[in-house]
Parts: sequence; C-alpha cells; structure tokens
Amino acid sequence: MKVSVVVCTYTLDMYEHFREAADSVLAQTHDDVELVVVVDGTPEVYERVAENYGDREDAVIACNDENVGLLASRNRGAELASGDVVAFIDDDAIADEAWAERLVRAYEEEDAVAAGGKMTPEWVAGKPSFLPEEFYWLVGVTHRGFADGPGEVRNTFGSNISFRTDVFAELGGFDVDIGGRKGDKNLQGGETELCARMREEYGQGVWYDPEAEVAHKVFEYRTDFWWLVDRAFWQGYSKRAMESLVDDGGREEGAFLYRLILDFVPKRLRNTLSTPSRPKLERLICLFCFTFTVGCGYLYAVVSR
Repeated sequence: MKVSVVVCTYTLDMYEHFREAADSVLAQTHDDVELVVVVDGTPEVYERVAENYGDREDAVIACNDENVGLLASRNRGAELASGDVVAFIDDDAIADEAWAERLVRAYEEEDAVAAGGKMTPEWVAGKPSFLPEEFYWLVGVTHRGFADGPGEVRNTFGSNISFRTDVFAELGGFDVDIGGRKGDKNLQGGETELCARMREEYGQGVWYDPEAEVAHKVFEYRTDFWWLVDRAFWQGYSKRAMESLVDDGGREEGAFLYRLILDFVPKRLRNTLSTPSRPKLERLICLFCFTFTVGCGYLYAVVSR
C-alpha cells in the first residue's frame, strides 16, 4: 500500500523546520512512501524545495500561483498524490519513523477509511509549567482524555490524519471556505467538518492509533499565557460555530467536558491539596481559567452568529 504524505509550506522563515518535516517523511520504515510538497504561492520557497528535493523520484513538488490557504493547498496535494492513502502533516511537525507503517496497519487490519495518530509535544523553548495536559490541544498536541487507546474517533489533528485516496476524492476534500466562512477568519476545524461528512457518507470515523506518532513543535510564542488565553477563546468560538456544520451536537466535546469537570478537576484538586507545589497550583488555576475562557468564546459565538 502506497502512502502519499502532503506537506504544505509557504515562508522562508519556516524552511528549516519544513526540511525536518519532509526528511522525516522520507525516512519512514514503510517502504512505499511518496512526499508531496505544495508551496503556497511563494516562488522563493519553491526554488529552495526544488533544489533540495526536485531530483528525487519519491517526491512531487508544486507551487500555487498565489496564496490560497492551507486547506486548498492540501486539496491540491491530494490531487497530485499517487498513493492508495493520502496523509497530511504540517511543516512544523516531525513524523516518527514508523508513522506510515502504523497508518497502513490501520487500513489493512481494521479496514479503516481514515486513520490518524497521536500528536506529541516538542517544546522548542521549554515546557510551560502552568499548562495542564488537559489543554494541550491549545498548542496542537493530543490532550489527556482524548482517547483511552486505539479505536474509532470523530477526527484526529490535521497534522496527523490520513484517508483512503478514493474516499478523500469522493468527499471532495476539505471545505476551503471553513477558514473564511462569512468572513470568519477565526473559524477552525477543516478536518472536523470533513470527517463529519465522511461518517455520514461511510458510517465510519477515523481509526486512532496512539502509536502512530507525529511530534509538533511548540514554539516560544505558543507558551505565552496570554496567547493561550486568546487561543482558548477563539477555540471556544470555533467549536460553537462548527456545530452548524457538524451534525453531531458537539458529542465528543461534551464527553471531554464531562470528564474534565467530574474526573480531571477533582483529581488535580486532591493531588494539589495532598502534595502542594507552585506548579501544581498554577496548573489547577489554569485548568479553571482556560475552561472559563473557552466557555466565553462559545457564548460569544452564540450571540454573534
């Protein structure tokens, strides 16, 4: 089974990070992997990519005429892909060498129509002591409580997700209006909407394998407290806005919130009281703070939309 991995990039500032992502794709233990690079409208970046990867038989390189955004670039990458499976990672991520092998196993053994794995953090500037694991999703990392083990989920992160190529094509790919629907630049969740359509059409979600790992670089600005507060607000807004596009009533978010309030918060509270420390207290406070902020974003979306 051939796996085509789409990596989109567009700025020279990210080029060295992109190279790590691309090289991790080419270093997979699975012996039939194709790298598909889509440069989003930046000729200087395309020239660098062509110089480094243009002579490889296992690489396909394209450049958009103009900047069209991540979802449209991913769709173009899928059109260029020749594999049985099309997978996606970001240009600030690094795939574990067995990533593609684990994805293929999901298709062959679980008869999956889509498969994804765990996002692990690579703390570029150090791990912030105040950030609770329940809110790692704010920095694009799989959070505590996401899943108890392998099995079907609604969707995984867009930087660690794959589809049977024919399924992706039949679904029409990502909805490119997600990021700018009604001029709403803060609406996120292209993979959520696509996977909801997939479940409606095929009756299946994404097969999640926690051993199919992709490391996501968490840069310094993403560890700033106020950046995280802002992120939490707009994530709450996006979750409410996505409910008009995803017909599952926010089931997975509701289940996570239930565990957060009735399981994770009491455990953290007991642990902090039994063996108090400043980092534990900070994480407990931030757990309440981020939960409240997500709720504010959600309510703002209810009112404004």
